[in-house]
Amino acid sequence: MGGVLDERAAIEGEIAGRTVCEQLRWAAGEHPDAPAYSDPAGDGWTTLTYGEARQQVLRIAAGYAALGVGPGDAVALMLVNRSEHVLADLGAVHAGAVPCSVYATFAPDQVAFVANDVAARVAVIGGPAELARWEPVLGELPSLERIVMLDGAPEGDDRFLSWADFLDLGARALAADPAAVEARWRSVAPDDVLTVLYTSGTTGNPKGVPLTHTNVVFEVESTQRVIDLPPQSTQISYLTYAHIAERVLSLYLPLFKVNHVHFCTDLANLGATLAQVRPVMFFGVPRVWEKMAARLQALLAVQPEEQQEKVRAAMAAGLAYVEGLQHGHTVTDQVRAAYEQADAALLSVIRSLVGLDRARWLATAAAPMPSEVQRFFAGLGLKVIDVYGMTETTGAFTCNTPDSFKLGTVGRAQPGVEVRIAGDGEILTRSPLNTRGYLNRPEATAELLDDEGWLHTGDVGSVDEDGFVRIVDRKKEIMITAGGENISPANIENYLKEHPLVGQALAYGDGRPYPVAILTLDGEVAPGWAQARGVAFESLADLATHPDVLKEVEAAVEAANAKLARVQQVKRWRLLPVEWTAESAELTPSLKLKRRVIHARYAGVIDEMYAGS
Repeated sequence: MGGVLDERAAIEGEIAGRTVCEQLRWAAGEHPDAPAYSDPAGDGWTTLTYGEARQQVLRIAAGYAALGVGPGDAVALMLVNRSEHVLADLGAVHAGAVPCSVYATFAPDQVAFVANDVAARVAVIGGPAELARWEPVLGELPSLERIVMLDGAPEGDDRFLSWADFLDLGARALAADPAAVEARWRSVAPDDVLTVLYTSGTTGNPKGVPLTHTNVVFEVESTQRVIDLPPQSTQISYLTYAHIAERVLSLYLPLFKVNHVHFCTDLANLGATLAQVRPVMFFGVPRVWEKMAARLQALLAVQPEEQQEKVRAAMAAGLAYVEGLQHGHTVTDQVRAAYEQADAALLSVIRSLVGLDRARWLATAAAPMPSEVQRFFAGLGLKVIDVYGMTETTGAFTCNTPDSFKLGTVGRAQPGVEVRIAGDGEILTRSPLNTRGYLNRPEATAELLDDEGWLHTGDVGSVDEDGFVRIVDRKKEIMITAGGENISPANIENYLKEHPLVGQALAYGDGRPYPVAILTLDGEVAPGWAQARGVAFESLADLATHPDVLKEVEAAVEAANAKLARVQQVKRWRLLPVEWTAESAELTPSLKLKRRVIHARYAGVIDEMYAGS
């Protein structure tokens, strides 16, 4: 334990007094001409240097101040990944305000909840698509005074301001009184809230997680002590900035490493962006790695059989080599020689096809990585390593590293981080990475953090003799899709059951590309519904296959989806010919779902709904 506490004290001494504002000042001062942010433009890129980016940030900070945003006020952001998102975020921080990126998939009522929960005074949004999510609830946001739009700001409405006019306002305000902005960012303290991110709760309402400058700076410094990446590396930003992983990796980390961030505004273009940028570091949620592997496999499948056999042999050598590099394993001279030959002949060529030929750090998190996908990339000589964390822990608090990893684990505790397993198997952690609690949710905070400062992750796991953590199961019911989205199944299920025909509903999507649902009819309501409409039937099973009933249930699913964010919406569903009861073991005596029983009993039904996805 002394070692962990000594590491923590060393890091705390190293980061004392540092803020993100100070870090940007350092990066721009030491490397003013280094490329910072590149946006796609036709066949090329438009790029801001660190010096130019900081000047923009100061103008934006002055613009916020001119709009009446004061220290501690919240600014809501809903934009795709682009330089303006980062600049608007950092500008708010330099004005002493608190930026909050909102998921662009949130339904209007969820947008309203978040905006009111943080009491946002200004919102910066992308264009008409984002406005469509805000406009229906603008009358419900008493704190919101102005909306800045990058594109398509409505004319004649004083609530709206175009991005160009906002920048002009900031430039004039900064020129008139540069000392005011200087005073704003210099007054920002390490323990001030840097951002608020939202994570799903079991009740359906998202929970706000305030993170401080100290949380983030500790995360970056702790990570840098175990992952040695070269400065001024290239990287790609494509996951939403409402996600803690993307925020740490491509918004904050670059300010410390002076990295060059390339924005991918559309996930459909990620493959082409990878080939162009050839990043040194790349993070992907499991679904991204799954799709990349599927594309490569499809490409290899159309090659002549002789070539396919050569690739299979080369990948077998690659897999043996990577597995031998694991902690506690050894690579024999024979395995190394076979890999080097395979790498020179084929593997290096395949890596270059996907733009990963220069990659030195490849990682995944947010959901379990399918072992076959991890082994596929290992066959290419690539170590796609797992890390583990939460929004509430400022991202990763355990990690594998390129030099110390075990496939199938989420690595060891980062420097300065304590991890232990509670009596019931729950993973607990304590460190300066932990949030101080949820925004406006004292009861939820009490469940998250105990009196000794241990954060209860809600996950069940184990720690081996070498300190590597393995996730065994989830104690909490939140499901995490293959895309890394945290989704409350209970929220989906409650909306589905609003229709009287639906007796029980189970939403599923853990580690899968999208949510699906298994439904049952209400044994009391369904017969009466059918009789009133002249639908002939002899049993509940008959009704479950009747076209009129299926049409009505389809309408119930559509009505539920209309109330959910896109990533929460049910893409496929099945109506069972039975009821779930306590006697049949799908429900507890208090009529709660026994999820594990249902998952096991209907595994075939679930797999069928994902067939071909």
